[in-house]
Amino acid sequence: MTEATKRGFLRQNSVDSLTGKNDGTNVGPGAPTVYFHQWNEPHLEVRLVLKGGGCENVGAQYSLPDTKLKANRDVAGCRRVILDAVLQAQGKGCGPGVLGVCIGGDRSTGYSWSKKMFLRPLDDVNPVPELAELETDITATANDLGIGPMGFGGKTTLLGTKICAINRVPASFFVSVSYMCWAFRRQGAKVAPDSYAIDHWLY
Repeated sequence: MTEATKRGFLRQNSVDSLTGKNDGTNVGPGAPTVYFHQWNEPHLEVRLVLKGGGCENVGAQYSLPDTKLKANRDVAGCRRVILDAVLQAQGKGCGPGVLGVCIGGDRSTGYSWSKKMFLRPLDDVNPVPELAELETDITATANDLGIGPMGFGGKTTLLGTKICAINRVPASFFVSVSYMCWAFRRQGAKVAPDSYAIDHWLY
């Protein structure tokens, strides 16, 4: 991370939260965030997602039921709050953007899984029929709102929507919405287990 920042591959985008100081390394408490997952395959996969403050600032999390939005604990309620997040963003976050949404989980895992949706190919189809239909509906409805890129108006507010549903405790029903800017900065590679050489790129 430090070397990549030094060479200019990454911008100096990590500061001390108390002092605001930027030491130019992109390394500090909580930065970078790295996840490891064990699996039963002979190779490694490494994936990277880069998000800036613009798209991060317009993320949202809702707790259902939401009486103000008349959103109940069902798919229709999830639709209401997701579209509210789009409406509140008003094209900010370097739009047009991509939505990553997690239905369920707790406040922490909900946001984590919503961002995991950015690892999906933009043109894939959700294997869960209800979620596939909701993804298509959210993108189409958002684009009909006329918000457009950066809120200047137009028919392209979202480039896509990716939604997952994970288990939750009965007392909670969170819907977490993350936003990715139009640049959709992510990359992934399949890595050979012995040489650690890149076998092929995932995106």
